[in-house]
Amino acid sequence: MQFIRLMDDARPQLSRGVRLQIDSATGQGVLLFPEGIMELNDTAQDILTRCDGRKLSDIVRALAEEYDVDLATIAADVRETLADLQRRKLVELT
Repeated sequence: MQFIRLMDDARPQLSRGVRLQIDSATGQGVLLFPEGIMELNDTAQDILTRCDGRKLSDIVRALAEEYDVDLATIAADVRETLADLQRRKLVELT
């Protein structure tokens, strides 16, 4: 597996052709892309709703405040989630 280093000033965004949507039947967040659909857990959905041009460090800080958790703990989760989505070509870093 390839290691992807995510810098604090990276600005994650959905890749071209990928949309974040709420499934009307389940209320669950999903990513729609040309090859299919991916159901999201609540954490991934919360991360992706913030991938709107903000820096990675700002996303981590906002989630740490919202969940009232340690910054380092949430940073690891956010980085792992985004790295996985980047490997799947669903997220780009600018």
